[in-house]
Order: sequence, then structure tokens, then C-alpha cells
Amino acid sequence: MKGPCEVQKNEDQEGEAAATGPQAETLEAKRSCTADSHSALEAEGTHGFGERVMATLYLESCRANSVVPVSCLLRQESASELNLRHRGLGPQGVRALASVLTSNPYIKCLDLRDNGLCGAGAEALADVLRKNSIISDVDLSENQIGAAGLQAICTALALNPTVEKMQLQGNRLEEQAAQHLSALLLHHRGLKSLDLSYNQLNDLAGEILGPAVAENTGLTELNLSWNHLRGLGATAFARGLEANIFLKVLDISHNGFGDSGASAIGDALRVNNVLEELNMRNNRISVSGALKLGLGLQVNQTLRILIISKNPIRSDGCVGLLKSVRNNKASALEVLDVSDMQVSRECEDLASSMSEILPGLCIKRYTSRRKDWPQASTPSQPASAPIDSGL
Repeated sequence: MKGPCEVQKNEDQEGEAAATGPQAETLEAKRSCTADSHSALEAEGTHGFGERVMATLYLESCRANSVVPVSCLLRQESASELNLRHRGLGPQGVRALASVLTSNPYIKCLDLRDNGLCGAGAEALADVLRKNSIISDVDLSENQIGAAGLQAICTALALNPTVEKMQLQGNRLEEQAAQHLSALLLHHRGLKSLDLSYNQLNDLAGEILGPAVAENTGLTELNLSWNHLRGLGATAFARGLEANIFLKVLDISHNGFGDSGASAIGDALRVNNVLEELNMRNNRISVSGALKLGLGLQVNQTLRILIISKNPIRSDGCVGLLKSVRNNKASALEVLDVSDMQVSRECEDLASSMSEILPGLCIKRYTSRRKDWPQASTPSQPASAPIDSGL
């Protein structure tokens, strides 16, 4: 069975054989237009040719790269979003797309998640990003682009200030990739949102990224969840946050910041007057780390959302955080998530009383009470089940 490219080729050949007179002239004109379409697009842009020429270019490129065309792209027309996730494009498929994407005047959001691009595919797309001045939102998650592919993308973005949002989840990015990310943060002022979650950025990567975050001018949202930031790397990154004056949303959940990292974040919150949302869920933070984090909450005036759930801060750490917020009359905190931990009656009572003092604060608890709490039942009655005190 012949594929779409072969069918198209046979139809063109049959049309040439049957064409005579005016039809032959029309066919010759079409052939000439197709042969010169690449240079014409560069000279005049796609506005003068429309969607039909875009489709022709794509089919030609598919033939050249021996790949099957993606049918939805042929129907794309003037839509601003192109969603090709989970298509199995591979490097060759992206090379086929390049001829269309480079000069496309419509597409602003490009989603190529989970397409097996690897380094070669990322390099092909980098050539597109170097030349395209329309695309502003790119998702390359789950493509295993590695350090080589990332380097090509970062180099392209340094020359293209149009891209504002980049998603790079699950791409096996390690400490070597941090060098390229650091250069991106230092030189790309147009980038507003960067997602680096589910990678393998370790403590050395944190030491590299910290100074870049400190100097970055433009990034407002950064996701580093599910990496391996810990130890000195976590501390260095937190110091970068202390100097940053643009970042508003930071997700560092599911790392290993520990008490030293939490202490450094607390120091950052004492001087940072921009950050609004901070997610530190599951970071091996104990009581001492929570108390030091609370020192920052005592004076911070911009943080609205703090998630510190699923950390072993115990009741003492939870009480310390609550008191820090309560004692800060200028606190902007709206949501404090301390769920998934055991608490004492003191912590529970304090949280309840704070809902009256600070009615605008939502304390998410969903916590279980300690087993050594006095039972509310009489000796002749069985103890009641633990109460879910979530709000």
C-alpha cells in the first residue's frame, strides 16, 4: 500500500501526462511556483502565498526526509496553536516541519511534547527558533534532548527574544546542561516562564544556577520540582533567590533542600520583596529548618502562597511557622499548606485561632492528630477516629 507522499506523487505525474493547452500552462506555472517557493517565502513571507503553499512546502519536506506527513498540520491554516504532542515525530519529523515553521506567520504556541526528538531533533528545531519571530510558547518536554540538544536551543533563544515560555520537563538534563541554562538566564530577558521539572539537576547544577538566578532580569516563573537539588547546591540556589527581583512563582518541591536549604530560603524571604508563590513540598525539612524558614516569614510582605507539606517538621515546626505568620502584621500570606504531617493539639488550636485573627489566611492541614493526645471519649466508650481538620 502506497503512503500519502507516494499517492501525491502519482497524482502529480498523471496530471502532467493529461494536461494540454491552457492546462499545461497552468501546470507549468504550478511547477515553477513550487520549485521557487522556498526562496519566495524568504523574500515575501507566507502572507502572500497562504495556507496552500504552506502545505505544499510541508509535503515536499516530508518527501525529502522520508516521513509521513502529519495530517492535522495540513489543516492548520491560520491557527495560532500547533499541538503535535505524542506523535512520534523523531528528528526527521522535526526536520520536515522546519520548512513550514521557520516562516509561519500564525503559530505562536508550539507543543512537541513526547516526540522522541533527542539531540538531533532539538538541533533542527533550534534552527527554526533562530529565524522565527512569532513563536512565543514552546513545549519540548519528555524528548530526551540532553545537554547537546539543550545547548542548541539555548543558543537559538539567545538570538530570539520572542520566546516567553519554555517547557523542558523530563529531558535528562544534568549538571552539564546547567551551564547552558545559566547562559540562557543571563542573556535572555524576554523569557518569562521556564519549566525544568523531572530532570536530574543536582547540587552542582544548583551552584551553577544560583548566580544566574540572582542576575536574571525577566523570568517570573520557574519550576525546578522533581530534581536532585540538595546540600551546597540548594543553598547556592537560595542565595540567588535572595538577590532576584523578578521571580514571582517558584516550585522547588520534591528535591532535597533539607534544613540548610530551608534556612537559606528563610534568609532570602527576609529581603526578597517580589516572590509571591513558593512550593517546598517534600524537601526533607525538619523542625530546625522550619523554624529558620519562619524567620523569613516574620518579615516578608509579598509571599501569598507557601506550600511546605509532606516535610517532617512535626508539631513544633508547624507551630513555629504559624507563630511567625501571626506575628507579621504586614504578611500577605493567603495560603499556608502544612498538610500530610502529624500535629499536636497546640498546633491544631493555634491554626483554628488564627482563622479568626487572619480571616484571609487559608491554612491547609488535612493532618492526623498524634496518638498521645488525650481521648475525648469516656472510659466506657471507644475512642473516636482521627479527625480530618482540613479546611
